[in-house]
Amino acid sequence: MTMKSLYTLGVRNPLICTGRQNRSSTEAAVALIETFEGGCDCRFIRYRLARSPLFVHCCHCRWCQRETGSAFVLNALVETQCVELLDGEPEMVLTPSASGKGQTIARCPRCRVALWSHYAGAGPKFAFVRVGTLDDPDRFPPDIHIFTMSKQPWVILPEGVPAMREYYDRETYWPKESLERRAALLAKPSM
Repeated sequence: MTMKSLYTLGVRNPLICTGRQNRSSTEAAVALIETFEGGCDCRFIRYRLARSPLFVHCCHCRWCQRETGSAFVLNALVETQCVELLDGEPEMVLTPSASGKGQTIARCPRCRVALWSHYAGAGPKFAFVRVGTLDDPDRFPPDIHIFTMSKQPWVILPEGVPAMREYYDRETYWPKESLERRAALLAKPSM
C-alpha cells in the first residue's frame, strides 16, 4: 500500500514513523506491528496511526464545544509523521481559537468530518487526532481532562483521571517516554 503525500498534513519533508525511539527492540517491534486506523463518515479519507499517542486530552473548553457541537473533544496527540494517509486528501481549514493563533483542522472535503488538528502552539510536527474518528476509539480513553472550568454540569468526570481547571504542566503529567518522543521530534530541524 502506498502512503499518500504528507504535505497536506503540514509536514514539508515527511519522515516515516519507525516507532524505534527510546524503546527496547521488543517494544519497537510491537510498536511497528500495532497500528490504529480511522477515517471519516463517508470513508473518502482513511488514515493510520503508526504509533500510540503521546497523550490523550479531553478538552471541555467552550471553543471545542462549539467546534464539535458537543460537550467536549477527545484528541490523541501524536507525531504528524506517524499519521499515514491511506486514502483521500483532507482539506486543511484554518479556524480561530481562544489563543488568537488559530488552528488548522484536517477535514474530509466530502462529509466535512474533522479528523485531526494542528494547533499553533504545538506546530505542524504534532497532530491532535479526533479519537472518535478511529475505528476503535475505545482504545484511547483520556489521560487528562482540561478546561473543566467550562465543562457541562451534567458531565461526570471519572475518578482516577486528572482534571484541570485550565491547561496543565506537561512535565508533571506526561509519561517519561512521551516527553522523550516530544523532545526528540522538537530537536529535529524543520524542513
